[in-house]
Amino acid sequence: MKVENQVLPDGERIKGFLEPGPDGPIYMVNLLRFKEKAEYEDGRETDLTGKQAYATYGEGVQKLLAKVGGGGMFHADVTWLMLGEVEDLWDTVAIAMYPSRAKMFEMMRLPEMAEIGAHRSAGLAGQLNIETAGASGQWLGDEGFGT
Repeated sequence: MKVENQVLPDGERIKGFLEPGPDGPIYMVNLLRFKEKAEYEDGRETDLTGKQAYATYGEGVQKLLAKVGGGGMFHADVTWLMLGEVEDLWDTVAIAMYPSRAKMFEMMRLPEMAEIGAHRSAGLAGQLNIETAGASGQWLGDEGFGT
């Protein structure tokens, strides 16, 4: 299996994302890798780490998620790979819920997103962004993996 972190989607991915998508909410699983030191495209000087710059972006995203009816569900540092093999582990896993692909796209087009986007690109070395959907987008509780 080839694993390739990216910071921005290519044209094919964007085209697919603009399709209607699943009914109901989507849960975006983000596997994040940070730069050791933040690097802003405008050349500004900073003492921030990549993780700190991305955290600034994340704070802004939380507010925008609420605007479109979504929300942050989970985030934690990656500490161990229990199964499988990758060249490098990701630094953090985050899951965000959007009411639909359309609402996620709406959020991406908000002027505030453009304002905070500099922190995202300054902090990220790359990521995988995985869309999940369906009734299984719930905590398992006592029901296990049943349908």
